Amino acid sequence: MKRRLSLLSALLLPLVLLAAPEPPPTVIECAGLAETISTDTETIATFRDKVVVSGNNLKIFCDFLQVVALRKGDPADTLGGYGNFKSLVATGNVRIVQGDREATCGRAEVFPGEDRIVLSEAPVVRSLDDQYVATGPRLVLYRGQRRAVIEGQPDERARITLPAIKDLGFEEDGKPAGRPE
Repeated sequence: MKRRLSLLSALLLPLVLLAAPEPPPTVIECAGLAETISTDTETIATFRDKVVVSGNNLKIFCDFLQVVALRKGDPADTLGGYGNFKSLVATGNVRIVQGDREATCGRAEVFPGEDRIVLSEAPVVRSLDDQYVATGPRLVLYRGQRRAVIEGQPDERARITLPAIKDLGFEEDGKPAGRPE
């Protein structure tokens, strides 16, 4: 019986390891200044000039980035370690590429714990195959749901541009369009 369990474990272990690959680390690079400040509960990092964030199925380009993470480690340490990300706020020429879509805007707020990204300041989200384009004053993207909410306002409407719909109208002679006589 023990041998069967060992054999079963040996067969299943590779499947378990294959099913849950470790996500890649988040890497942040910039051409300018990078600064980290720690409080008792958070570690705050700012990055300036040509910032690039590479993460798990996510790439962000911007002029300025502020990252807030829960502080990890001994509170007496001068600089705390990075725990879970609380937020990433990107501003200035923001471009986000995620899967088969791309977003551009002036400001993007990423909330990893809430699985959402809030885009403002002239946001545009489009599919890389140009099947749709969405614009509005504020867009909220939800991770894992393939869902986007466009919040329009009276002076700035929500707008989605989709592929053409075939002509469903009638010809001038009263016969349906596209039908043989």
